[in-house]
Amino acid sequence: MQQSDFEPIPRVSVPNLDKILGKPFRILDDGFVRLVDYMGSDESIVQAARVSYGKGTKKVNEDRGLIRYLMRHRHSTPFEMCELKLHVRVPMDTWRQWIRHRMANVNEYSTRYSVAIDSIQTTLPGEWRVQSIGNKQGSDGFLNNDKGSHLTKRETEFQKFASEIYNERLEMGVAREQARKDLPLATYTEAYWKVDLHNLLHFLALRMDDHAQLEIRLFAKTIGEEIVKHWVPNAWEAFMDYRVNSVSLTQYDKEIILALNQSGKEGAIKKAIEFGLLDESGSNSKKSREREELETKLKSMGFSIPW
Repeated sequence: MQQSDFEPIPRVSVPNLDKILGKPFRILDDGFVRLVDYMGSDESIVQAARVSYGKGTKKVNEDRGLIRYLMRHRHSTPFEMCELKLHVRVPMDTWRQWIRHRMANVNEYSTRYSVAIDSIQTTLPGEWRVQSIGNKQGSDGFLNNDKGSHLTKRETEFQKFASEIYNERLEMGVAREQARKDLPLATYTEAYWKVDLHNLLHFLALRMDDHAQLEIRLFAKTIGEEIVKHWVPNAWEAFMDYRVNSVSLTQYDKEIILALNQSGKEGAIKKAIEFGLLDESGSNSKKSREREELETKLKSMGFSIPW
């Protein structure tokens, strides 16, 4: 076959994304996410999946049904055919969590080569969160406004002082790579972040979750609801159904629910004791994160907690 025999393939275009190219979606006090470029669409996912069927294979599923099948059975490769490139401005402490997802191409603003971005995330008096007792890495509720006002005032003083020290070092000729060392983690940084849809959805599943830190959750929800939802609507629908709003049952979960159905509360308690989720007397005084997760699942499905 001669090269001239090939028909040109037009670039996949998604009008809903073309409308928002370059548009910043504001997050926190000075953060943003904006779409720089994209490749592929729902159609690209389907095309990649069907190429393995071979020439002449009949199209037995509608596109939406096939995408849902792929998502349901965790066939990830077709989703890797789609990519997004984002430009983000994010506080450094939030960016540390973001960059832990080692599945993207990243180029970050460098305070070694350039003067640091003159913007620091601030906290309003009503936004100071209280440390959670049951979750060492999470928060639960807010401090009262009196304490919050004090902390916001102190934050403003500290950030102003840190900025003055940094600028003083620069003015005295200190190298940027060293002058930056005492900048607060609340200082904003910027980056270009390019990621395929499969890995992006994994990022969103973790960072949109209620257990994720609020700041990164706001960025994740913005990416999901303002960009991905309009880019690949069928894939987004399947992702929400099978990943975000679904319930995953472990072997313990299945056996306890089966025992509850067949033998009532006594059977379920017996199984929970056997699995070490309750103490020998059947009491839930023994702390068990796995049991607490099971209880959450039971409540979501309309079951009463049997112990």
